[in-house]
Parts: sequence; structure tokens; C-alpha cells
Amino acid sequence: MKNILFPLLGTLLLCATTAVAQDSLWTSARPDGHAPISVMSDHYHHKGEFMISYRYMPMFMKGNLSGSDGISNEAIFDDFMVAPQKMQMDMHMLGAMYAPSDAVTFMAMANYIRNSMDLRTKIGADFTTESSGFGDVSVSALVKLMNQDRQSIHANVGLSLPTGNIDQRDDTPMMNNAQLAYPMQLGSGTFDPFIGATYLGQTDLFSWGAQATYKFRGGENNEDYSLGNRFDAVGWGAIKASDYVSFSTSLRYYTTGEIDGMDADLNPMMMPLFNTANSGRSQLDLGIGSNLYIPTGNLKNLRFAAEFSFPVAQEVTGIQMENQWMGTFGIQYSFGGHH
Repeated sequence: MKNILFPLLGTLLLCATTAVAQDSLWTSARPDGHAPISVMSDHYHHKGEFMISYRYMPMFMKGNLSGSDGISNEAIFDDFMVAPQKMQMDMHMLGAMYAPSDAVTFMAMANYIRNSMDLRTKIGADFTTESSGFGDVSVSALVKLMNQDRQSIHANVGLSLPTGNIDQRDDTPMMNNAQLAYPMQLGSGTFDPFIGATYLGQTDLFSWGAQATYKFRGGENNEDYSLGNRFDAVGWGAIKASDYVSFSTSLRYYTTGEIDGMDADLNPMMMPLFNTANSGRSQLDLGIGSNLYIPTGNLKNLRFAAEFSFPVAQEVTGIQMENQWMGTFGIQYSFGGHH
């Protein structure tokens, strides 16, 4: 899938260099002045400006993959007692941004997660496990590197704090208060630094961008494991349909490494997601979205946005659940500062 990623980023950079150079600055004060709502840290702010945001992000998984191919319950039962069937994750994310100068914008994000997983035992009994609570908080700084000829580049450096609980439990047919699988936990349990860079470009009617980020895991957590490092790259393009509305499409590639170590409370023979050999994946998603922006009046700088994304290709290490689709719905409001 890396063969797909690099042509995508190359195409975006080509668009940038062939765009008609305008002797003006890139601006966020238009509907496509923000990336698709699923892209975080996509823009910085003017000195003294604040922005608050809320996102609702549902994600659905159904069935299982072995590598990039589907695998049946029966095949899973050859080696495990339980097979996962469906999973839904609902995330509610709050964000705040503040720019003490034109060069630096600080950002903090917190989220609340609710997970639900349907499972089936080898003898055909169905049951559901659930987890919920606050996830990991991230704090970061966006540093402006360039803004000229309607093109902008900024760096993003930050730290994810282990505020999400990694001892989520629920009752199962086999055991009361059983430790839940790694994907059902609410955080990483480690301090995780991340770095990234974002490129943005505009013409009168179009905008585009590309972003790459890498997250490092900070050692072992209290349950004696660490999640895999994660690399994300996303490219997008948008058309400004009016002063109020824009439409976008995006391609996002991510890869995450395998879990290192293991939680002693999880029996790797019980089900695939208890076994760390079944962790780590790569995925390419196609997204379609829209932004609604209010440029004047009492609600100036209020935005509503939505994006749906679907896997174009996904490959897992071992046996894992198959991603189906994800939605991101958001509202953003900026105030203060000068333009």
C-alpha cells in the first residue's frame, strides 16, 4: 500500500507547484480553510485567537481478516474458544487551541470513548462486552514554518498522556469481571510523543493539503506491554462551492506496529484479540466530506463539518477484525485575535 501512498503525496505537491502563484497568504477564513474534519492539527491561528471544537466519531467493525482475506468463525474456532463478531467504537472529542503568537499555536484534546463488542463462543453462545471512559489526552504545539503564495507549512510536536484506563473489565460466559481485549482498552498506558508536518495550498476555488505524523510509544505500561508505533499520512483536496460550503475528498494511509509484551490477564488461547501476535495493521481509507462555514454576522467563524471514510485496502498481522466504515461529525468555533 506504500506504493499507493507516495504517488498520492507526489500528486498533491505537483498541484501545489503548478498552481497559479498568488501574492497573498494562505487563509483559514473560508469553508475549505480547514481540512476534512477527521484531520487533526491541520491549521494554526493568529495571535490571541482561540478555537474550541467538538467531534463525534463512530467506527464500525464486522467480521474478521487473516492478513487481507476474510476468515470464517469455523476457521477461528480451530485455534480459539471465542470469535469476535462486531465492534462499535464511539468517541466524543473536545479540542481547544490558542495562539500566543502568529508563529505558535497550542492545542489540547481530550476524548470520551464507548466500546461495544459482540462475540460468539465455540459452542454457539453469543455475548457482548462493553467498556467506556476517558481516553488519552494529547497536548501539542503547531509551529508555522512558511506562509506565502497561498501555501503554508507547519510542524506539529506533542505528547499523548496516559489518562485512558487500560484495566477495563466486563462479565463473560467464562468469567465474571474478565479483563477485556487490547482494542477494548481506553488508552495506551504510556507517555507517547508524536511529531508531524502539514502542507496546505489554495487557489480561489480549490484547496489541498498533505499531512504526515508519527507516534512513538514510551516504553511498557502497567500491564507489561506497549502498543505499536503508528504512522499516518493523509492527502486531501477540496472545492469551495460558495462562501459558505465546500466539498472534499481524502486518502488516508496508516500503519501501526505489533503490541510488544503482553497483559498477563489475557489468555492468548481464548480468542484472537487476546494474542499479541494478532496486532498491527496497515490500511488505506477513502474519505468524502463537507464543511459549512459562517463568514459574517453574530455566528462568524462557526463551522459544521462531516466526513465518511471507507477502507479501500486493509491488511492485518495475524487474525483481527475487519474495519467497515467511520464517520466524523464536528463543530468548531474560533474567536479573538486579529486578522
